[in-house]
Amino acid sequence: MGPQLSFCRPSAQGDSKWFNIRIANPSFYSSRVMFSKKHNMFRIPGSGGQLIASWDLCKDIKHTPKFQELRYHFLPEPTEAEREVMDTCLTTEHLVESQSTGETFLVRCFRQTVYGKALLETKGVMVFRVSPKGNAVYTQDIGDLTIFISKAEPFCVRASSFPGVRPNHVYMLDVMEIAFFKLADSFITTLTERMMAPYFFPPQNIEY
Repeated sequence: MGPQLSFCRPSAQGDSKWFNIRIANPSFYSSRVMFSKKHNMFRIPGSGGQLIASWDLCKDIKHTPKFQELRYHFLPEPTEAEREVMDTCLTTEHLVESQSTGETFLVRCFRQTVYGKALLETKGVMVFRVSPKGNAVYTQDIGDLTIFISKAEPFCVRASSFPGVRPNHVYMLDVMEIAFFKLADSFITTLTERMMAPYFFPPQNIEY
């Protein structure tokens, strides 16, 4: 949050150190950070989903960001009613990287204030495949993948590897909401419930 990206490099020798990177472009002040294992970079989508900023922490000692402009393709044409709802929504962007397929997705979530209450409800989700050249292609089919978005870093898994997880879905978790979005028909199931720990964490390899 704000004009700074901070990270720590742990060290077994006890000389762990914090690094602070100043961010000049205000488009990234409130964006979600993700770490790309594919590119070995921190990546942040800009507000509005027009830019992606990346930091190469190994090769660039000055930590100069690289910017990628996105070009959207095959956007669906919303109805007048859908457009009116979307115009009143708070929009957030999330970058997600699939470790199993090597694909990168940009997820745009549209959330609206519930009348008379200080909480937000998900009204729509759009998923785009992002190519290395910056083409963001709208899709309603991510195959066997399921995307998880919460207060933690977004991630996705193969649904067939985890019983009970629905493929071609986006799972969302917030302080006062649990939502399930089915990409094939854009159907949303939402539950209003207070979550003390609104975090999804990716599966971990644990050795005993």
